[in-house]
Amino acid sequence: SVAVNLRPEAEQKVVFITARVHPGETPSSFVCQGIIDFLVSQHPIAKVLRDHLIFKIAPMLNPDGVYLGNYRCSLMGFDLNRHWANPSPWAHPTLHGVKQLVIEMYNNPKINLEFYIDIHAHSTMMNGFMYGNIFEDEERFQRQAVFPKLLCQNAEDFSYSSTSFNRDAVKAGTGRRFLGGLLNDTSYCYTLEVSFYSYILDGPTTAVPYTEEAYMKLGRNVARTFLDYYRLNSLVERPLAPTPKTR
Repeated sequence: SVAVNLRPEAEQKVVFITARVHPGETPSSFVCQGIIDFLVSQHPIAKVLRDHLIFKIAPMLNPDGVYLGNYRCSLMGFDLNRHWANPSPWAHPTLHGVKQLVIEMYNNPKINLEFYIDIHAHSTMMNGFMYGNIFEDEERFQRQAVFPKLLCQNAEDFSYSSTSFNRDAVKAGTGRRFLGGLLNDTSYCYTLEVSFYSYILDGPTTAVPYTEEAYMKLGRNVARTFLDYYRLNSLVERPLAPTPKTR
């Protein structure tokens, strides 16, 4: 059957995910891989998500930096995650392309860009956690906290206590900050961070080293959290799918 949101006259709800803007942050690729693998699987939750949402994923925003083995910069020596405000098609082509697509969707009345998530890895913090934006509107600020709280329930390695909302000047050129300022108040923009090395379970003394599989599991749990979010907001009827835990 044709997905509800793919009817020509229906509003399309889009989730946009990007990763690996900093080439040294390899865990972000495994998290993104977990999201992709889950979404294209035959898992009943994945089928429901495909029926109701459109996922657009740019899994590697800095391919030249990855190829060169750079830690943070592109071939041109730019930290791409500081150039979202005015990306050059010549110097920052991946950002330019993604930004043009985002603006195109934003200007299309039939498309609602609901989520933007940029996946990174963190060299000093443990666990997975998120950065969000600060808004003057208290109700919008509270709504923004819903997705990370739901993710915390699904993923044992995700920490809501490490999740923070900021508007530091140094972060102004990041995807999360720029798009958070561009998009309307029904859109949620986050940076998803995951530790390079470990996560903590059952108190501060038990650090569990991350593996490639654990990173991909976090990705799967990010994907499944969209069903919880949209069930909460009643886009998806509750009986549509069973909710076995993804491990």
